[in-house]
Amino acid sequence: MDINFNKNDDHNKLLVSSFRQKLAKVKLGGGEKRIEKHHAKGKMTARERIDFLLDDKEKSIEIGAFAGEGMYKEHGGCPSGGVVVKIGYVSGKQCIVVANDATVKAGAWFPITGKKNLRAQEIAIENKLPIIYLVDSAGVFLPMQDEIFPDKEHFGRIFRNNAVMSSMGITQIAAVMGSCVAGGAYLPIMSDEALIVEKTGSIFLAGSYLVKAAIGESIDNETLGGATTHSEISGVTDYKAKDDKDALTKIQNIMDKIGDFDKAGYSHKKPAKPKEDPKDIYGILPKKRSDQYDMHKIIERLVDDSEFEEYKEGYGQTIITGYARIDGWAVGIVANQRKIVKTQKGEMQFGGVIYSDSADKATRFIANCNQKKIPLVFLQDVTGFMVGSKSEHGGIIKDGAKMVNAVSNSVVPKFTIIIGNSYGAGNYAMCGKAYDPRLIAAWPSAELAVMGGTQAAKVLAQIETASLSKKGEKVDEKKEKEVFEKMKARYDEQTSAYYAAARLWTDAIIDPLDTRKWISMGIEAANHAPIEKDFNMGVIQT
Repeated sequence: MDINFNKNDDHNKLLVSSFRQKLAKVKLGGGEKRIEKHHAKGKMTARERIDFLLDDKEKSIEIGAFAGEGMYKEHGGCPSGGVVVKIGYVSGKQCIVVANDATVKAGAWFPITGKKNLRAQEIAIENKLPIIYLVDSAGVFLPMQDEIFPDKEHFGRIFRNNAVMSSMGITQIAAVMGSCVAGGAYLPIMSDEALIVEKTGSIFLAGSYLVKAAIGESIDNETLGGATTHSEISGVTDYKAKDDKDALTKIQNIMDKIGDFDKAGYSHKKPAKPKEDPKDIYGILPKKRSDQYDMHKIIERLVDDSEFEEYKEGYGQTIITGYARIDGWAVGIVANQRKIVKTQKGEMQFGGVIYSDSADKATRFIANCNQKKIPLVFLQDVTGFMVGSKSEHGGIIKDGAKMVNAVSNSVVPKFTIIIGNSYGAGNYAMCGKAYDPRLIAAWPSAELAVMGGTQAAKVLAQIETASLSKKGEKVDEKKEKEVFEKMKARYDEQTSAYYAAARLWTDAIIDPLDTRKWISMGIEAANHAPIEKDFNMGVIQT
């Protein structure tokens, strides 16, 4: 191995180590003291509930673990958005589980909580996956009610989705394992089946204090909306459980009886591990985001037997396209090539940049995958489309638009892994979040922004120094450098993988070695939902 490989290896392993430390902290939710108080009430934590429910906690992937990271500091923060979401298996059935974390502000809903719950429902709807809700929430976080209550993608959308999923035949099971108040009371009851835990579970539109204030009636919460009330008097719930484990076991028994689903029919064979060692990825991926490397070497360490059938290998070389299998599933891969390449005409093309010929090739390949019913995997390390007079005169905007059109109208499931850079329109063309990937994950090395930090900081610094000059302030070289560094620090923070994950621009930050697992489980989920429309790119300029 060369010295650069070893330097890269050390750097990327440190990034993964830092990622694991951050994740371990996030998994504590509201902290150890609140977990102890939770246990003292005879309740399991959200993560403990999910781990008990799943057949094998290791065969699962978590959505939005870093949601809310660094946000709502004035309110004490909101680790994981106050809700844990995982895709896993219950009684052999793949499903998605949503569990309120009552150690975080009693499970109250922040704006990011609503966004994360809607993302979980979106995954269930797209893939026709059963969804299980483990409810333990104090309802909307009132100091921020204006950002969670009235809009289209706010709290009320969740109940609308409950109704839509029911009409689609998507199984929804809810267990009330703690507080379930006001509008939140509709979620479990709009599910197909609802369970409630004795002594700890309660459901009511208004608690005892509000009832007293509103109509003068004195009543305790247990009598008002506890397990016995709703299981034996109101008939609101379908099952009564003596404790958390009993409720989770009942869910396992219900899931065990669910019938099979109509499959989309994506090609699947016996899985094979890559022949090339996936751990080499740490040494191949450069420490500096501007450095070049050969994306083929990454692909060889992600695909079965390291076998990759490349499409149009010698044409449009700054995008790599081709067929492979990942954990047995057939995939079409669209990846940015990050090394400088030479065209047949002897011209040099910069790695990570999309040129007209690359966009043209990718468009045709995406259409082929749609015709063959092959899921698409996008490996992003892109700085954008090529600029300059030659590109503009050659129709780069038209060719880029064709690629965006193909990605937008693709009917096969798409999966996006952000390996490095994800800048500008390159993010869009390579199936960024706005283009409905079934799952989108980032490696710790990822950066998402409209442009790179240095370039953006230079532009912003020029604007800032010009503004200061207009105000009569003296702007010397030292001041220019100070303004640049300030702008770059702010921009770099906003481009980090954690900033994106906190806002659910990505579903997760993952160890590169977990990439195969994410794509495999994602395609298995997508296989629940047969394709219901034909691929049609509409009107495009050719």
